[in-house]
Amino acid sequence: MSDVQIRPVTAADHAAWVPLWKAYLTFYKTELPDAVTESTWKRFLDSSEPTHAALAWQGGKAVGMVHFIYHRSNWSIHWSCYLQDLLVTPDQRGTGVGRKLIEYVYATAKQDGADKVHWLTHETNATAIQLYERIAERPGFIQFRKPL
Repeated sequence: MSDVQIRPVTAADHAAWVPLWKAYLTFYKTELPDAVTESTWKRFLDSSEPTHAALAWQGGKAVGMVHFIYHRSNWSIHWSCYLQDLLVTPDQRGTGVGRKLIEYVYATAKQDGADKVHWLTHETNATAIQLYERIAERPGFIQFRKPL
């Protein structure tokens, strides 16, 4: 795992990112229109957007991805950072790549003036929850939502 490098995406990374993004959507048993995928990618490359992406590289191959979004909070003067999407390829799970991606978000968010990183996962994602409980606190909030 020591030779894994995390870096922000560039326009040249599109072909490496798409399979990871599609695998992430498959993991959560969902599909999105191609227009959403295209728009999401363009946002990562637009410096005026609050959304960001990074890839984990090992041996010239992308083995993980993370997406995060800065937003304001009424509970703080500083930015908050929502870690929205995280995926590690099946062959790299359990090797520390996920932790390295999250720690990249922690460091980047802190450098960019955020005072909190937060995220959600599905209650059935037991493997990821084991990692998350070691590197973050579980505040006990329950999510509610209504699609509009």
